Amino acid sequence: MPEGKGYKKLKAQTSLADILSVATEFERTARDFYSDLAGKVSKNIRYLVEELAEEEQRHFDLFSELSRRKDIEDQVSQLVDTPASNGKFSDCIHLPELGDKPDDQEVLQFALGREHAAMEQYHSLAESTPAGPIQDLFRFLADEETQHKNELEKLYYEIVHSGGV
Repeated sequence: MPEGKGYKKLKAQTSLADILSVATEFERTARDFYSDLAGKVSKNIRYLVEELAEEEQRHFDLFSELSRRKDIEDQVSQLVDTPASNGKFSDCIHLPELGDKPDDQEVLQFALGREHAAMEQYHSLAESTPAGPIQDLFRFLADEETQHKNELEKLYYEIVHSGGV
């Protein structure tokens, strides 16, 4: 029996609570990854890895705080369209094994990929969520992730294309 249009539309949606849960886990895994990585990377990028860990902690705190707010319970239970970038974003929760002496270029490539996935996801979520604190948070995070990605691209070019790696 073919699936009806209503079922297909519902299947393409998820609750904001589920999205917030995945986003919180995304930020937690990134924070832990960068925190563990900081002592293993070269001095050239150690400051960057430490900054990334701090940024991910701030994002984790924002999601954790939002999930405890009683004034948005109705909004959190709403269904929104699942962004096309959702699979790529969820995949970023699985972290690579970079070993005890990770290569600067490999670390920067991974960080760029994560920032790009987060930027796309948060931008899509900002577009699909109703006006309010959750949409404001997704817009803020999309802008912040875009800035991080731009900064990482500059650093990548400086280190990789200027003979630093």
